[in-house]
Amino acid sequence: MEPVNVGIIGLGNVGLGTLEILWENWEQNTQKLGFPLWLRAICSRTLEGKALPAGMERVIRTTDWREVVTNPEIDIVCELVGGTGVAREIIEAAIANGKSVVTANKELMALHGPEIWRKAAQANVNLAMEASVAGGIPIHTVLREGISGDRLSALFGILNGTSNFILTEIEKRGADFGEVLAEAQRLGYAEADPTADIDGFDARSKLAILVALMFGKSVAPSEIYTEGIRRITPFDFEYARQLGYTIRLLCGARRTPEGLLLSVRPALLPRSTILAGVSGAYNAIWVLGDYGQDTFYYGRGAGPKPTGVAVVSDLMRVAREIRAGSHERVSPFAHAALEPTHPLPLDSMKTAYYLRFRVKDRPGIIASLSRVLADKGISLDAVLQVPCDTKDNLPFVITVEPSEESAIREAMAAMATLEFMVEPPLALPMEKGL
Repeated sequence: MEPVNVGIIGLGNVGLGTLEILWENWEQNTQKLGFPLWLRAICSRTLEGKALPAGMERVIRTTDWREVVTNPEIDIVCELVGGTGVAREIIEAAIANGKSVVTANKELMALHGPEIWRKAAQANVNLAMEASVAGGIPIHTVLREGISGDRLSALFGILNGTSNFILTEIEKRGADFGEVLAEAQRLGYAEADPTADIDGFDARSKLAILVALMFGKSVAPSEIYTEGIRRITPFDFEYARQLGYTIRLLCGARRTPEGLLLSVRPALLPRSTILAGVSGAYNAIWVLGDYGQDTFYYGRGAGPKPTGVAVVSDLMRVAREIRAGSHERVSPFAHAALEPTHPLPLDSMKTAYYLRFRVKDRPGIIASLSRVLADKGISLDAVLQVPCDTKDNLPFVITVEPSEESAIREAMAAMATLEFMVEPPLALPMEKGL
């Protein structure tokens, strides 16, 4: 049978991982497919010095992506450039030239995925994006096909391995955030500019994609409430431990009768929960269905090889569909159409909260804070203080009974103006329901 030919554009870490898996595993892939899946072309802005597998002399090499997307012999274009500028040009040009597309681009798919999908459908070509969320965890396939018969009601996940590595190292070693971030950069977990990871934007893009797959709703990532992990300290983990919790950057999606509640933010998780045990650069996703109830997915959320496996698996699926003459056996977003929607504000969401303060020690601080909380209708649960010799920057914690988020935010704003505050207080939800 005639082969299906692939062109890879982008030879960064993921591109090289994909290339190695596709090249070295071609015999097994052929056995599974029943026909060859050939690498026909590779493209990178700089090809010199790339560690390419041996035996690739007949593979076309170019620094111009247009030579790949216009090549009549190529059936599938694999976009691994990243970003939302040139990557979008590559994908749309590939579609316009009748090529199916495989991508790992979470940012682009979160922002423009539905529009790109419509263009692919109109052109009778495939679009696949399994590697855009959670690296080696096949969560797209799970939501698109594996549990598609369920009515999904909630998802909670750890979707950014960099942030999870930093948080678990702070917890394990008691090291400061800056020290652990520098280590993550040395190890290659964090970029030179780590903003997307530590401020929650990377996880936000991934959550927007999962929301589409779960609920058939198109949500702008910028509308998802997002907080990062910059303010988490070893003291927070010490207090969390005393309470029987740990801290993770948690992505949450809940379906309610009024609409969707979506958030990306650090939260306290009970140590008894399975998500609390996810450490290092791993990702995990817990999904709740009305009928199938709980399912859980765990694995490496990033890295050349785990993500490369997801990309090659997509290439194989698309190759099968090309051979079957189907451009859309299953929608990449798991629904025949996506409905644009706006998530609900979190103001009415009610949960317990962990409130951490840094103050200049003096009499009457707890009384002052209690008055603010009482004015907002918030009831105290507990007060904790780890012994500390620094009286001009004293950390302590108040936990409160389940309260509306709007009341918590109003209380935090009022407390931030008190003269004994060293910095604005930190409020973290306590996700007891997990």
